[in-house]
This record gives sequence, structure tokens and C-alpha cells, in this order.
Amino acid sequence: MDSGPILLHVCCAPCATWSILKLQELGYTGITLFYSNANIYPETEYYKRLEYVQQLAERHSVPLVVDNYGHNEWLNLTSPFYMEPEGGKRCDVCFQYTFSKAHALAMTLGIPEFTTSLTISPFKNTETIFRIGSGFPGFQKINFKENNGYKKSIELSREYGYYRQKYCGCEYSLAELKRRSIKKG
Repeated sequence: MDSGPILLHVCCAPCATWSILKLQELGYTGITLFYSNANIYPETEYYKRLEYVQQLAERHSVPLVVDNYGHNEWLNLTSPFYMEPEGGKRCDVCFQYTFSKAHALAMTLGIPEFTTSLTISPFKNTETIFRIGSGFPGFQKINFKENNGYKKSIELSREYGYYRQKYCGCEYSLAELKRRSIKKG
């Protein structure tokens, strides 16, 4: 089955490993990766994740488009929600921002469909991602965590030697990780 081209927003190489293979399994013949992650903090983390996404793109011989970092713009949009918990309104704003960029790029490149590797994470609410993504024409509701997708992404990341981060990427989730670590001792 030939499903044609699709733009895959990727948050990091580990999440994209299985996502690419699943899209190929679904019949997508022209996968373009889009690294657009203005939420990632600090900037060194952004570039560290990008390095592994570049390796993944080379491994699969797929094109990669890299967005500008744009963290200050993202921060202006999300800072009113700084007290929200992980998965709250702040994440909704982040998804909306990111998907608007993915949709715009897909249209610019003439790619009729796009999706995101974010659905592979057990820490992200897939229904929320689908709800927000559905507001954009061409968004495809693909749940990459189905059929042990997350486990497969971990196995592939180990096999490829990819860096796996311990937090979503934003300073808010990093602060939450630090708070949990302190509570654990």
C-alpha cells in the first residue's frame, strides 16, 4: 500500500526510531523529519538531541528539516502557565505551537499529511495530542505507542547508541524532575 509522503515532527531520536519504521509499515513512502522543538531547555540539550536526530535521518536516508530554536517565543506563549503540572494547559499550548509549525512546513513542502512522534511517549496524553492535532488539516492520528512501540523505541535506541533524555525537554519538566529526585532522596 502506498500512502504517499508524510512529515513527521520528531521530538528526539529515540522517539522517532520506531515512528519511522511504523510509518514505513503503514505504507508511507516519503517520510520527511521535522525537528521543531522550541520547548527544549537548555540550548545545549536542544543541540544534543538534534545531533542524534541527524544520525537517525542519515541511518534511514530520510530528509530532515531543522526549525530555528525559537525558545524565547515559545517561553512567551507558555510562561503564563508555568504553574501548570506536566500534561496541563502549558503542554496544550506547546502542542498547538509545534503543530502549527509542522502544518505550515508540510504545506510549504507540498506534503499533504503530518504527524508527531510525541504519541510514542507513555508520559504524553495521546488523546490530547490527537485533539489538538486534529485542528490542523492533514494531521494523522497515529498512536506510535500501540503494540509496544515505546518498548521498541527503547530497544532501537540502545541498539543505535542514541542518547535518551530523562525529561520532556522544557525547563518546567526539568524542574519537576529535580523536585521528584529530591523527594526520592
